Amino acid sequence: MKNMTLMQHFAEMRRRILWVLLIFVIAFFAGVYFAPQIQDFLTAPLLMVWSDGALLYGGLSDGMMISLSLGFTFAVFISLPVLLWHVWAYVAPGLRDKERKFIWPFLIMSPILFVVGAAFAFYVLFPVVFKFFIDLNLSAPVPAMVMPAARDYLGFAVGLLKVFGIAFQLPLIMVLLNRIGVLGRARVIQMRRYAIVLIAVVAAVLTPPDVVSQILLALPLWLLFEVSILFMRRD
Repeated sequence: MKNMTLMQHFAEMRRRILWVLLIFVIAFFAGVYFAPQIQDFLTAPLLMVWSDGALLYGGLSDGMMISLSLGFTFAVFISLPVLLWHVWAYVAPGLRDKERKFIWPFLIMSPILFVVGAAFAFYVLFPVVFKFFIDLNLSAPVPAMVMPAARDYLGFAVGLLKVFGIAFQLPLIMVLLNRIGVLGRARVIQMRRYAIVLIAVVAAVLTPPDVVSQILLALPLWLLFEVSILFMRRD
């Protein structure tokens, strides 16, 4: 690849972009087709703590819009690792062996940490937060019928999955900054108390306005912060 002409580089880039777009389109239609199963999966934590609950479809187009939205989300989830792989395959031949050994672990760990973060939100956070909100609404001092809009609930659920998936990238960011010489290990240890405060603020901003969900994001982030220090090079 080092000896390729400029036009050959563009052709190679175009080929890889088309492959990613093809995977995205296929995944999108697959996501639309399996939208009922995806919706059933995403709704399970809510119905687990609210067995007689129901979601509201407020408009005739809600079903179609939900299917399209879930299809798009599914396509992004499937095609993003493919995109990362093609980016790596495109730039790797032009890198030195040391640079390849430095970069590829980050490309592998990033999707893994995203899935771990999303799984933590789904299996740990969702049941606790949803039970908190349902109990709070049902204990209203006036007669109340709780029926969340289906589109709002799915948007809320998918949004939290993204937040936790992105938040769990913290170790990669810290280790990467350390390896390129921007963030020293001793400096991080020295600033630990400020980092904990910052983690608490980030958790408060990114999660719903309840203490439970904020703690359930802040604690893993703090743990990931401490683990990241172990993998940082000593100054």
